[in-house]
Amino acid sequence: MDLKQLEYFVRVAELGSFTRAAAALNTSQPMLSRQVRLLEVGLHQTLLTRNGRGAAPTEAGQLLLEHGRGILHQVARAKEDLARVRGGLAGRVALGLPPSVARVLTVPLTRAFRLQLPQAQLSISEGLSTAMQDGLTTGRLDIAVLYNTSSVPGLEVTPLTREELLLVQARPPGLQKEPPPGPIALQEIAALPLVIPSRPNAIRMFVESEMAALSCRPHIGLEIDGISAILDLVDDGAGCAILSRNAVARSTRPSAFSMRPIVVGALPLRIGLSLALSASRPTTLTQQATLALLQTTALALL
Repeated sequence: MDLKQLEYFVRVAELGSFTRAAAALNTSQPMLSRQVRLLEVGLHQTLLTRNGRGAAPTEAGQLLLEHGRGILHQVARAKEDLARVRGGLAGRVALGLPPSVARVLTVPLTRAFRLQLPQAQLSISEGLSTAMQDGLTTGRLDIAVLYNTSSVPGLEVTPLTREELLLVQARPPGLQKEPPPGPIALQEIAALPLVIPSRPNAIRMFVESEMAALSCRPHIGLEIDGISAILDLVDDGAGCAILSRNAVARSTRPSAFSMRPIVVGALPLRIGLSLALSASRPTTLTQQATLALLQTTALALL
């Protein structure tokens, strides 16, 4: 049994589509189809039922899918064990981070990863939580940090921390040394024009949900995707924003903004951050080590 053919089959069976599997594996669809067909010929079994909507495993295919996942995981573990003989864990880990979190974690996490896992490779990409969930499902990502996510089919989700959200406003010129402004109730923000990301941004959805629970809704002044662009518009007087402290602190001119705590009742407004993995693919030792580094770094900085 050819391991490459097995990997191709497993990915098609998991994604239910040759097109999506080809994109995830960075190969052509004809090549993918040919390799899966060669696997079927070699095993004398029809493994996939092909139809206009995609592909689904047959009874034999489902059996091979269960074995195949284990085989591929064991191969990855064997490579890691051999790498340890050479002096350390190896392999590539693909990590997805929300943009505001990436601003805080990318440099310290990369530094710690290089120090503790010098034989391994770390790939970090930024994205929305919905896109990163899809990346975990397709195998494009191994680990992701997601906002406001507790349970998603096909994913293992573990709470990481809760990040406080603040009202960000332009600071008037000459008042850089004014005392920090006091808290503002979430329902009061409903009267203020917000510069906010478009749906399905997780912070946007969270703010709308929290306001709906208070029988109000946000006043959307502008929909802008991108923290830098949002802060530029706030600085220009287009409105205010709801962001984390770190998102502002990592901007080019943090002193240009004032940040007010947002309260719901007597409690600060906080949004959950979680670690997410695919539930269908066991983690390798390198991924487990990366998870530990990620947790330590995030808890120290967020």
